[in-house]
Amino acid sequence: MRLRSLLFVPADRPERFETAAASGADAIILDLEDSVAPERKGFGRDAIRDWLGQPRTGTAFVRVNPLDGGLTREDLDAVLPARPDGLLLPKAEGAASIEALLAMAGGAPVPPILPIATETAAAIFELGSYRAVSDHLCGVTWGAEDLPAAIGASRSREADGRYTQPLEMVRSLTLFAAHAAGVSAVETVYPRIDDPDGLAVYIARGRGDGFTGMMAIHPAQVAAINSGFAPTEAELDHARAVVDAFAANPGAGALKLDGKMIDRPHLVLAERILNQAR
Repeated sequence: MRLRSLLFVPADRPERFETAAASGADAIILDLEDSVAPERKGFGRDAIRDWLGQPRTGTAFVRVNPLDGGLTREDLDAVLPARPDGLLLPKAEGAASIEALLAMAGGAPVPPILPIATETAAAIFELGSYRAVSDHLCGVTWGAEDLPAAIGASRSREADGRYTQPLEMVRSLTLFAAHAAGVSAVETVYPRIDDPDGLAVYIARGRGDGFTGMMAIHPAQVAAINSGFAPTEAELDHARAVVDAFAANPGAGALKLDGKMIDRPHLVLAERILNQAR
């Protein structure tokens, strides 16, 4: 499952589903949580079930409500029979939350899960546990909005737009948790729709740090995310050269390529880049 871009759509706005699906996003996220008022949850569930039950193309996730809110079982009962391609689980607290979600499904098939893994203080201490349930995951992502509120922080960003130090730590731990579990590391949203230059910088930083995709809040962000998280031709050419160099020198631990030394970690990265392109 390719997850460069994941676009949120409120579940109670079914007139937007097709537009989102046609946006070019690798997946859309039909959101039953924050973007839907309590009195509209039932309508949102019905809209998701009806739309997923029709012939469609593309990948569709459903963001269910948090496990401790008393609504998740109703979400699952409504949407799982329509066979979404994935579930986005908010306020996840490690492997125990994944296991609880599976149990709540009551034996119904559950698609791959993408936990939002950093929205409570307790969640931070469970990030390493996702390795134990990696077979049920398609990635790990994080959020920069709920956690500051949970710990009483007055802000999540500095004046220049950078995350505050606690949030930077959480972002890094999410990145390592995803790679430790062997699943996609998905960067959180960029909240400014009207700032394409800032978005481009944010995307480049995410990919440079090792994230493999990103969530989006507006269709206008999708093309930049897809482009930014795809290998460039120069990167692909270099990756092929690295792989070819090691193939021509089996057993070598280190080689010289274009005047620079390369070793096994360079080969691992090159193979990862080529796999992304495939």
